[in-house]
Amino acid sequence: MRMMDFVAIDFETATRWPDSACSVALVDVRDGAVADSYYTLICPPGCRFDATNSRIHGITSEMVAGERDFAGVWPELQARLAGRVVIAHNASFDMNVLRHSLRRYHLAAPAFRQCCTVQIARRAWPELPNHKLNTVGDFLHVDFAHHNALEDARACAMIPLAAARECGAASLEELTGKLNVTIKPFV
Repeated sequence: MRMMDFVAIDFETATRWPDSACSVALVDVRDGAVADSYYTLICPPGCRFDATNSRIHGITSEMVAGERDFAGVWPELQARLAGRVVIAHNASFDMNVLRHSLRRYHLAAPAFRQCCTVQIARRAWPELPNHKLNTVGDFLHVDFAHHNALEDARACAMIPLAAARECGAASLEELTGKLNVTIKPFV
């Protein structure tokens, strides 16, 4: 049986457009423990930022001016995502950022499966007032700086680990089966 193996991902965006990633983080969980993490700033298209987005995550055009664009960081991301189960909190947002960034730079999508930790949290802890990452993090006593991609990815990774402990699940597949949450291919 597989153990708790997955990669948690989180993007921050520079504008309201989904192809404007300005940072990304990955937290690699193997056998139920954090094995590795990756974080990088990304220079978004035109190095343009909306003030609203910068207020949320604190990243500015000056901070990313010398950084690689999405195509430049893609080889590292692709190697870490291919063939894995990739989780995200509100996965539709992060998968949309990835999909649009791949499209913008004419990059091939890797083969991996995806799962949403909002869905896991809703099924595991329906009594919570909402299932935002900071709410779930507080409930799980995870101390993190919200809207920092690496901190958010780490908090996201704790959700299936905590839910699996409560449900007695040994793998992400067993957990999602018990909670009736889907793991689906990224397209």
